[in-house]
Amino acid sequence: MDLPNQARKDSQGICFLGKVKFREFVQRHIGEMEGMLLEAETGDYLGTHHGFWFYTIGQRQGLRLSGGLWYVVEKDVQNNVVFVSRNYYSLDKRRRTFRVGSLNWFSDSGPSDNERLKCKVRHSPDFHDCTVAKEQTEEKGDVLEGRLSKDDQGLAAGQFATFYRDNACLGSDIILDSYDEMSFPVSAKALETARMEDKSKLGKPIRIMNLEHLGNPEPEPAKVFDRHHQLLVAFS
Repeated sequence: MDLPNQARKDSQGICFLGKVKFREFVQRHIGEMEGMLLEAETGDYLGTHHGFWFYTIGQRQGLRLSGGLWYVVEKDVQNNVVFVSRNYYSLDKRRRTFRVGSLNWFSDSGPSDNERLKCKVRHSPDFHDCTVAKEQTEEKGDVLEGRLSKDDQGLAAGQFATFYRDNACLGSDIILDSYDEMSFPVSAKALETARMEDKSKLGKPIRIMNLEHLGNPEPEPAKVFDRHHQLLVAFS
């Protein structure tokens, strides 16, 4: 089909922003507010950020932390705290179960309990096999629990999940939370530190240990031999 826009590149971002970067757009309309970066497992104070709204679960870029790869694993929006970890992809911290609310079905017949569907999460091009079950709550009305057949580390509150029956789109819902054994555990110390009213007691951020070398064997010392293959010296 010879359409006039066939050569135009597909949009990969928010179309109405134009050439404005997303972070700049958020900064202009919401502003900045300094908050703490805390290690989820230890509660250690690692540094500061410019506002929790700039970060999403699973984000790695923009944290400006040394010592390996750090990921956003949780946020305390009330206290403007971002929890980070270097163990985001550990097997014991996988995500697979989530709940969705604000149900909006395009089809007249929504899913039935324990029905097997296809599901897309966020903007991922991949489909997940999933099962869904309905539950009713007094606070949030009808809620749907979804369980993916495979882990998805990026499950986070506020994202959209879209459900399909065969090739038909049933509707999309807002993720309320991902939970139980699939959610990332934040230590009691980290939660207590996040609630501190006097942040000056934290002092300076700790010096981060470099863990990039862990799991790699120690390099063997260099060795120098003479022409008779006798060891002359070894040094690291």
